[in-house]
Amino acid sequence: MRTFTWSAMTEQEQQRQLERPALEDGAMLHTQVNNIIEQVIATGDVALKEYGQRFDQITLDELAVSDIQIELACKNIKPELKQAINLAKSNIEKFHSAQQQDDLCVETSKGVTCELRSQALRRVGLYAPGGTAPLPSTVLMTAIPAQIAGCQHIILCSPPPISDVILYTAKLCGVDAIYQVGGAQAIAAMAFGTESVLSVDKIFGPGNKYVTEAKKQVSNTVGGAGIDMPAGPSEVLVIADETANAAFIAADLLSQAEHGVDSQTLLLTNSSQLAQAVTQQLAIQLEQLSRADIARAALEHSKIILCQDIKQAIEISNTYAPEHLIIQTVAPREVLANIFAAGSVFLGQWSPESAGDYASGTNHVLPTYGMCSSYSSLSLADFSRRFTVQELTYDGLADLANAIVPLAMAEGLDAHAKAVTIRLNKTGE
Repeated sequence: MRTFTWSAMTEQEQQRQLERPALEDGAMLHTQVNNIIEQVIATGDVALKEYGQRFDQITLDELAVSDIQIELACKNIKPELKQAINLAKSNIEKFHSAQQQDDLCVETSKGVTCELRSQALRRVGLYAPGGTAPLPSTVLMTAIPAQIAGCQHIILCSPPPISDVILYTAKLCGVDAIYQVGGAQAIAAMAFGTESVLSVDKIFGPGNKYVTEAKKQVSNTVGGAGIDMPAGPSEVLVIADETANAAFIAADLLSQAEHGVDSQTLLLTNSSQLAQAVTQQLAIQLEQLSRADIARAALEHSKIILCQDIKQAIEISNTYAPEHLIIQTVAPREVLANIFAAGSVFLGQWSPESAGDYASGTNHVLPTYGMCSSYSSLSLADFSRRFTVQELTYDGLADLANAIVPLAMAEGLDAHAKAVTIRLNKTGE
């Protein structure tokens, strides 16, 4: 990782250092994904099986995973892994169950009652990445809140062959149906439905660039599905002072870098000694990783930025709006008080980003690529829709007419005003 001094750079250079790795040709990616979506809409299961052959080199007679396959997969999971999954599941359930809220009912004025109600989404689709790193943790993070929210139908898609641990976790978390479909074609299938795959109201879960682009396209298409959030490559930013442990920081940076070559890691510190120590630790720890080549490539566009003080580091972090923010300072909660743009925050030297990825209880499905300024981490609320209700008495409407009618007339919408006055005059009876 290269080291830069923030105050020594021009404003333009500072902005350049906070740029994310450039995504691949957007126009070409858009066209490729659009073609896949249109083919799935046109030919359904046939397209899904053809894409399975082309992209995953596997011939599928059935897209749905059978109960027998799931049972066999469950038997292959070692007891210690089952225990780990159960512990993570318990913590995630506790944290998300605590997010349940009662409906709200308020009498805004005499005879005027307003309500805010929450209703679970009927059908949700979950996507669990396969490829170089199957993610059962993503199944936990999406299926558990869906179940707690009370979604009637929960389906899951993952690239074939689906790993045993994903199948085990999906069954454990109450997923109703699992399909051996990956990539953009899986997103299209869940959004529009096929002969085998149930169409859903909303799609959850991260994926590669094709999955991300497909989610964006189906969410912008009439008759498509909603999505959890926009997302890009994974990223972590660490704010650290001279009291931080360099080995811990290096491990945190590498844990994010190993996700993919387009991941980005940043260290903001007011200590040049810490910066040097972290650089040394990165070199040492990098050689010990099974995914060293991926992490090394990610570090090529990662950096260390020397700040005048922690206050400046906070300002830079808020500008960058990281997916993961780790704060290793002498008083991390004081730093937290000034953070307003981050997906998930980890306080102190004993809070690695890995804890949130797997088992602390918070959700690891997070907005990335600068979206944390306006989007939030996945929560129970994302698996429901909120709607309002109002009920007025005659007297309540009569009092409120003093606001409704003048405002409607001021906007030139006399039919709006008429809908009130016709009731008060009782001419509509």
